[in-house]
Amino acid sequence: MYNDGYWWSPDGLRLHYRDYAGGGDGRPPLLCLPGLTRNARDFEPLAARLAGEWRLICPDMRGRAESAYAKDAMTYVPLTYMQDISRLLADLAITRFVAVGTSLGGIITMLMAATHREWLAGALLNDVGPALEEEGLVRIRTYVGVNQSHPTWVHAARALADANGDVYPGYDLQAWLAMAKRLYRLNSGGRIVLDYDMKVAEPIRAMGTEAGVDMWPVMKAFSGLPTLLLRGERSDLLGEATAQRMAAEIGPGAELVTVPGVGHAPVLDEPESIAAIDRLLARVLHG
Repeated sequence: MYNDGYWWSPDGLRLHYRDYAGGGDGRPPLLCLPGLTRNARDFEPLAARLAGEWRLICPDMRGRAESAYAKDAMTYVPLTYMQDISRLLADLAITRFVAVGTSLGGIITMLMAATHREWLAGALLNDVGPALEEEGLVRIRTYVGVNQSHPTWVHAARALADANGDVYPGYDLQAWLAMAKRLYRLNSGGRIVLDYDMKVAEPIRAMGTEAGVDMWPVMKAFSGLPTLLLRGERSDLLGEATAQRMAAEIGPGAELVTVPGVGHAPVLDEPESIAAIDRLLARVLHG
């Protein structure tokens, strides 16, 4: 079980997080940062396994789920998300944590490593890196900000299966239903709709194919830090060569694990993910 918490962003948005109790022996909490169109519910499988033993803080980024939508769509960018999270950490008096970042959450984790390395007791970068494959970026641009509406949860699950069958080829209807419950919500009209502000796509469209900031130097900030690099075997966003280079740049503190049979991104309940996360947390505790 978890408690719902709220905090205020620097620009006055009321934002939401889930707080799963645990870590009473002084171990650092896990700060779980979701992907672009995801939310705190994305970490339900992880929390079901670790809560109690570990404290998990799972924020809804601005414009997602129970967090307020931004007045200015151009604040839907990683630097603003990091500023929001920094305010949450200050409010909770958390000065050291293990960052668990999926996709966009991993980019936020990289920004934190670059600016506040002392905050990190460990890090998990889930299917994301300093360089992203154009194929995956094109796919993301095709679906982000495209509203969907379904009459039932089964319809939503089948739509997910149709769009993402190559990402999770082993999923059955129950697995797609579980994912639908994390991605969609029931609106006031009784329809099943995506649970994020469609305007999160605007900064991505505005940027187009323009190259962003070179993030490769940030990898050195993870050196000596327990770091897990997860990559989906079928990922179209994090290339194998990029993942190998990340591990080499970070050095001995990095473990690279490829999760077989899934694309972007592993949901952290795969056997390989579970074993790797357990190894990471053991390193955080015992060095």
